[in-house]
Amino acid sequence: MGTKDKRVDEYIAKSAPFAKPVLTHLRQLVHTACPDVQETIKWSFPHFDYKGMLCSMASFKQHCAFGFWKSALMKDAGELIGKNESAMGHLGKITSLQDLPPDKKIIAWIREAVRLNDEEVKLPARNKKATKKDIPVPDALRQALNKNKAASATFNNFSPSHQYEYLEWITEAKTEDTKNKRIATTMEWLSEGKSRHWKYVKSK
Repeated sequence: MGTKDKRVDEYIAKSAPFAKPVLTHLRQLVHTACPDVQETIKWSFPHFDYKGMLCSMASFKQHCAFGFWKSALMKDAGELIGKNESAMGHLGKITSLQDLPPDKKIIAWIREAVRLNDEEVKLPARNKKATKKDIPVPDALRQALNKNKAASATFNNFSPSHQYEYLEWITEAKTEDTKNKRIATTMEWLSEGKSRHWKYVKSK
């Protein structure tokens, strides 16, 4: 039997008016597709667990996001991951119920994610590209992220490549003033669920 978390109720209640019906609907679809799902809050936004992480949803100032933990292993991986270019999540930027795929399609995706967890299918280990060096998170950025839950959630859930784009941009700043300005811009964009190069991603 599945469980609901009061913190998810609180999260939805505190979200923007446009986001509430979207989050409520997505939550309902998850419970419909997986009656044994367990709700929780991780990285400051709602997650749904079933024999491990299953999927998650989040709301930002102007859009919502919904994503699958094992999207790379799903049949529609190309479609799902392709929508992840400019925002966290796998359904693109959701601003209303009309932006969502048909319920049957979302439910089918959720059930596929459930099957992957039932079969204990593991995600492949991430291979670090030798051409990219590891860049530590600057102290100033880390402090800013600690004070902004929305920005921190976006950064933590971005792919390593998306994180790298921001870290490289900040650390290559020539002056402290430029660095601080880039951190401020980074926080603004992360709060809105945007990737570093969101301006250059064609809308779909």
